[in-house]
Amino acid sequence: QVQLVESGGGLVQAGGSLRLTCAASGSIFSINDMGWYRQAPGKQRELCAAISSGCSTNYADSVKGRFTISRDNAKNTVYLQMNSLKPEDTAVYYCNAELVARRLGVPRDYWGQGTQVTVSS
Repeated sequence: QVQLVESGGGLVQAGGSLRLTCAASGSIFSINDMGWYRQAPGKQRELCAAISSGCSTNYADSVKGRFTISRDNAKNTVYLQMNSLKPEDTAVYYCNAELVARRLGVPRDYWGQGTQVTVSS
């Protein structure tokens, strides 16, 4: 059973920093793209940042220059360093990975359970 487990969310004041971690576990053959999405109350889920297996990155305009995505392929882990946080960054943050589970043999999307990030003004 493949699962993604996030950690690192919490409450922080505006201007502060948080680091989110997402670890993929289970019988995994390979991991392609990994990313972080977020969903604020009443809004659609949106992409924050993504990173390819070769470590090419892509960021939403709203987080460019403040958030940094990285990954450790040996640990099947992706990180999101969030600096200069703003109240509008408040949302549930979800980890996403396109990976090949040994049992299935084809790539498919997996999601974490989400972690709450709250930025107070």
